[in-house]
Amino acid sequence: MSTLEVQVQVRSLTHLDWLEAEAIHILREVAGQCANPALLFSGGKDSIVLLRLAEKAFRPGRFPFPLLHIDTGHNYPEVIAFRDRRAAELGERLIVRSVADSMARGSVVLKSPTESRNKHQSVTLLEAIEEHGFDACIGGARRDEEKARAKERIFSFRDEFGQWDPKNQRPELWDIYNARAHKGENIRIFPISNWTELDVWQYIAREGLALPPIYFAHVREVVRKNGLLQPVTPLTPASDRDVVETLSVRFRTVGDITCTAPVLSYAVTVEQIIAETATTTITERGATRLDDQASEAAMEQRKKEGYF
Repeated sequence: MSTLEVQVQVRSLTHLDWLEAEAIHILREVAGQCANPALLFSGGKDSIVLLRLAEKAFRPGRFPFPLLHIDTGHNYPEVIAFRDRRAAELGERLIVRSVADSMARGSVVLKSPTESRNKHQSVTLLEAIEEHGFDACIGGARRDEEKARAKERIFSFRDEFGQWDPKNQRPELWDIYNARAHKGENIRIFPISNWTELDVWQYIAREGLALPPIYFAHVREVVRKNGLLQPVTPLTPASDRDVVETLSVRFRTVGDITCTAPVLSYAVTVEQIIAETATTTITERGATRLDDQASEAAMEQRKKEGYF
């Protein structure tokens, strides 16, 4: 291939090609540097993208890590069903650990039966890391989600207590990553750190990736709480003071039912979601989180304690 042909080929790469190449490089660095990593897979859109990137990085071989999900027990059933089906289609090992198991052991104690289990996932994750001896966990967090996540390195160090110190992070110069860790320490690795929500949806469209149906507009009963929509479910019933509305909504992010809010939408295709995402002025977590509403201080504290 001539120099001119190489230059033409480089110029023809799209921004998605560059992001994909960076993420594949990161995944291969994980495989090369880490002895026992795991990929966090919830069935959500970001982890679905991670699976496709892992396919491109390692197929036709098996992934050099299992899939791991920390289940609150209060996730949307459509997402859990998709999680199990996708792992089975890929033929990859899926490890599921539940907050309910941590509650049974006494390592998680709720303040009340109705308290959200979402923040308690940190305990269950740290227990799973210790149980399996994972030295790295690959996650789908992106820097555009909220300010605390924007402080993360791509290879983000956690000490022997699973804690993160935003003021004491390793430098990452010229895409050189350091996964060295002593026994008991681990690294959280975020291959799509530099992606945006719009990038994720454009990549889903380009790759034709399947998704849980609640990402698309559907009719659902909701009530309005603190400027957000809360779905009416057995876990989150409407009170006598609530006004129940039946609206067309979709989920920008999926997680624990008690803290994940849908948004008003009529988008029933990925292309329509891309159009909505391109024009929104509200961040993903700011529009959908009932627990911390994208509070930097709240998220940073949870991350210091071991959150994803």
